[in-house]
Amino acid sequence: MAILMGIWNRMLIAYGFMIGRGCIVLVCTGISSTDLGLVFSFFCTLLDAQIPLFFMGVICPHIPLMYSLLLWRCGPFLMGDWLKWALVSVIQFVIGKRFYVAAGRALRNGSTNMDVLVALGTTASYVYSVCALLYGALTGFWSPTYFETSAMLITFVLLGKYLECLAKGKTSDAIKKLVELTPATALLVVKDKGGRTIEEREIDSLLIQPGDTLKVLPGSKIPADGIVTWGSSYVNESMVTGESIPVLKEVNASVIGGTINLHGILHIQATKVGSDTVLSQIISLVETAQMSKAPIQKFADYVASIFVPTVVVLSLLTLLYVAGALGAYPEEWLPENGNHFVFALMFSISVVVIACPCALGLATPTAVMVATGVGANNGVLIKGGDSLEMAQMVKYVIFDKTGTLTQGKATVTAAKVFAEMDRGEFLTLVASAEASSEHPLGRAILQYAHHFHFFEESSLTSGTKHDAEEFKSGWLYDVSDFSALPGRGVQCFIDGKRILVGNRKLLEENGINIATEVENFVVELEESAKTGILVAYDEVLTGVLGIADPLKREASVVIEGLKKMGVIPVMVTGDNWRTARAVAKEVGIEDVRAEVMPAGKADVVRSFQKEGGIVAMVGDGINDSPALAAADVGMAIGAGTDVAIEAANYVLMRDNLEDVITAIDLSRKTFSRIRLNYVFAMAYNVVAIPVAAGVLFPLLGIKLPPWVAGACMALSSVSVVCSSLLLRRYRKPRLTTILEIVVN
Repeated sequence: MAILMGIWNRMLIAYGFMIGRGCIVLVCTGISSTDLGLVFSFFCTLLDAQIPLFFMGVICPHIPLMYSLLLWRCGPFLMGDWLKWALVSVIQFVIGKRFYVAAGRALRNGSTNMDVLVALGTTASYVYSVCALLYGALTGFWSPTYFETSAMLITFVLLGKYLECLAKGKTSDAIKKLVELTPATALLVVKDKGGRTIEEREIDSLLIQPGDTLKVLPGSKIPADGIVTWGSSYVNESMVTGESIPVLKEVNASVIGGTINLHGILHIQATKVGSDTVLSQIISLVETAQMSKAPIQKFADYVASIFVPTVVVLSLLTLLYVAGALGAYPEEWLPENGNHFVFALMFSISVVVIACPCALGLATPTAVMVATGVGANNGVLIKGGDSLEMAQMVKYVIFDKTGTLTQGKATVTAAKVFAEMDRGEFLTLVASAEASSEHPLGRAILQYAHHFHFFEESSLTSGTKHDAEEFKSGWLYDVSDFSALPGRGVQCFIDGKRILVGNRKLLEENGINIATEVENFVVELEESAKTGILVAYDEVLTGVLGIADPLKREASVVIEGLKKMGVIPVMVTGDNWRTARAVAKEVGIEDVRAEVMPAGKADVVRSFQKEGGIVAMVGDGINDSPALAAADVGMAIGAGTDVAIEAANYVLMRDNLEDVITAIDLSRKTFSRIRLNYVFAMAYNVVAIPVAAGVLFPLLGIKLPPWVAGACMALSSVSVVCSSLLLRRYRKPRLTTILEIVVN
């Protein structure tokens, strides 16, 4: 029964993930594969109908026999007229049905779009041609028909739509590559109750469940997120985090599904599968961002809302003006056997067809889609178009100190006892108090005390969630009433006596006297950019720990790069003023806010916002979440907590400050491209509509037939999409070139 339930669970997981993956693929391509196939099939059918029209209009007049057949009268019309009418009717109402349906839907919703213009233009040409035929049959006065105009219009519009669909599909190549990272199969290691391997079985990766042990061979992709249980190897995570240097993975190290195992054999225990994996969450995040609208899109939406009615009015005015000024036209301006009304109607149709609201509508979303994909490739996850737009206007970047500017790998460099207490006893007390803390300083103290007691380095990496569990066994005291005090430290009770571990503020609030000798030692630590941690036990100050947290190697260069970009860096920390100033001086930050409580960090953000600037906050911890949420642009370091990542607008996967530069630079490049797209789209319509209306015809004889106007309209949309695709060539500034950034 248990085996059957296990199989059933795997089937459910596989089915659910297959559906999810399919939806992701369809959504992230910008259009569905069905739509793309329909457009292509319509276009092929259209060509099948267009070829006979081309043959009748261009080839047959040079073949006497064929031409005589077309001129053969069949009832009230010529054979050629019957054939044109039949073929164009198929094009107009079968292939062109999609334009009528889309136009009707838009009008029912109280809006107008390009489909309305195409439907109007092609219908006007088709209806006039039918009326001309019927009028000729009734009166014997035959006017030229323009069936070819309607057919050519639909041909070029569908060609443009197909090219646009292909180009829009390219905007999500990055996401499609991420979807393809998950391997199709995995090696499941089956073990007995004693933990011995019974067999290795190849299964579909969709059937993996949490807790499964998987074997990953050299050169293979890791099939799911998990923990290494055996072996060691270097893993290439560049496709997910953007980090080009392979990362060493040993026992208890976390691995990400979709990354590549380079050398050794690894056994991993799956922890997250299906839609819960890091890779799936990245895909979901970027997909959501690509579907969101940037605020600048409101401009395009407003223009589009009045664009089509304006164009229709201009088209009618063109028709009325040209028809009303017929007496001023020389007869040689008219085509052979033409009449003045048809002459004016062709100008009017050209105005309707050449106008292109799509170019305006595509200017922003296509650029946002490309930019979010490019960001994902470079380890910068953007949560929406509004975040992308805000980042290009950032004036202040506020950095948290611990874990953001520093490595977050705090190390105890000094431990001095000021009471009659054994050093080992002192460290055991402090470690017992910090064992339940998740703060980096607490983990550093725990590791230092463990090493002191056991005279060897811990095999565990500082900062993992397993440290506290491993260190607790056997040598720590039992604590009660533990509480973490944000911005101050921790307190708890051991054997009924209170122990306080934290900064001056914590001890002063609890009435603990700080002797001059202790104060001098703490000041000495702080002036050397170290943090002094004071310890009081049983209401008496017992000792001080000095903790150093090295700066990230790129911190100084990134700060200098931001200054060259015109951005003002600020450091905010809960640490004391002396340590904060020492760190800020080392990294090159002039504006420092120290001794700030977690809630106070959000107040600092709001104070800068009141000065009129767009504020970005960069942080990694839970205590940064209020500030990340309050900032105009919150940037969470990828190695930080889930809460911080949830509150942020950007997630920097690599835990590298260079990506702050990348985020701002990519945003600026993207919106430069968007503005260029808008300039092109507006300039196209400003120039094209008057030309289509015939303003150049009296002077230069330039006239745009409706089918040429349709081709221009189609190419304008494709041009905007291709312009956005140029963002795929974006290369982020490297550490060695950040200082060469020039502000335009």
